[in-house]
Amino acid sequence: MRVLHIGKYYPPFAGGMENFLGDLLPALLSLGITPAALVHAHNWQPSGRAGTSVIEGIQVTRAPTWGRLFYAPISPLFALSLKKVLAEFKPDILHLHLPNTSAFWVLQEPLAQKLPWIIHWHSDVIASNLNIKLNLAYPLYRPFEQKLLKKATAIIATSPPYLQTSTALAPWLNKCHVIPLGLNTARLKTPDFLIQQTVQTLWSQKKFRILAIGRLTYYKGHTTLIRALADLPEAQLILVGEGEQRRSLEALIRKLNLISRVHLLGHLPAPILQGLLSSCDCVCLPSIERTEAFGLVLLEAMYYGRAVVSSDVPGAGMSWIITHNKTGVLAPPNNVMALINAFKLLIHNLELRKNLGLAGKIRLKECFTLPSIAYKIIDLYNDSCNNF
Repeated sequence: MRVLHIGKYYPPFAGGMENFLGDLLPALLSLGITPAALVHAHNWQPSGRAGTSVIEGIQVTRAPTWGRLFYAPISPLFALSLKKVLAEFKPDILHLHLPNTSAFWVLQEPLAQKLPWIIHWHSDVIASNLNIKLNLAYPLYRPFEQKLLKKATAIIATSPPYLQTSTALAPWLNKCHVIPLGLNTARLKTPDFLIQQTVQTLWSQKKFRILAIGRLTYYKGHTTLIRALADLPEAQLILVGEGEQRRSLEALIRKLNLISRVHLLGHLPAPILQGLLSSCDCVCLPSIERTEAFGLVLLEAMYYGRAVVSSDVPGAGMSWIITHNKTGVLAPPNNVMALINAFKLLIHNLELRKNLGLAGKIRLKECFTLPSIAYKIIDLYNDSCNNF
């Protein structure tokens, strides 16, 4: 079975959706599926040529991009790349990862119309009090989104609460299936001695170590997290990622006199990031809106046996992944005092941190390993082909 995945980006671009795609396709390949990916180049490309490479046995085609608009890649030639890949790869199924405006081109492509479509619903495009641009853009996006969902043979939602609260998916519940994101644990290495030494220089030895990983953007809640650090003199924070909010976060750090305890390190090589995950006391995911649908970083923290503090965003997947005070600590979103109290609970209770980390490792192994997720997706492929 040949399956063409259409997504936004592919590793080495850093992001939860991209990391999952980079994990999933080799897992499918190992189980007898022949996958390929059509995505966007994550660097600006003035030329009109798509680039194709083979990564871990996967054919990955990157359509040229000319920038971004409303967080979406601008790729006028994506349609031509789609036509070419469909003609040459000859897939049996299209697997569309949304949100992604370029996926709308399948609605106009005759070769695509002859195939079953699986839609992987990574996130709603939601109305936001924090981002008026999306509020203006979504009415233009929604009709195409709904046409895709109507045509889809099956739809994958990543958690029960997200499926239950998604207004976009509400008309199509009869063809929705819950399959969580999974983690390829083989990708996460035990840091060697040199990496451990390097990472130790990034931490202050005598303070509680909080790690946050994610794009520096409006829904991630980093402002709330940094404000919480102002009232936690015994704690330090390393924030890994880049994004449009970097300058405002740096200004807030200076304003709160946190330069010695809060560090924005930008993008880091995977070995250093894994060293930080294995050496922190706590991983925090402070997102404040349902745009954060799942939180793959929580699974990475579980793998390394780290305690986690996550926002309990109504209708998002984090509170389904994390059971409060069993596999992590949940806090109301955008609530500085709740974060402070959650961190204090962990700072003063080493035994609780160990127990949360251990329980998290068990839940990861039981529910979120890549082979089990891949098998469920393959079953959906078979059902979709049989019923198309």
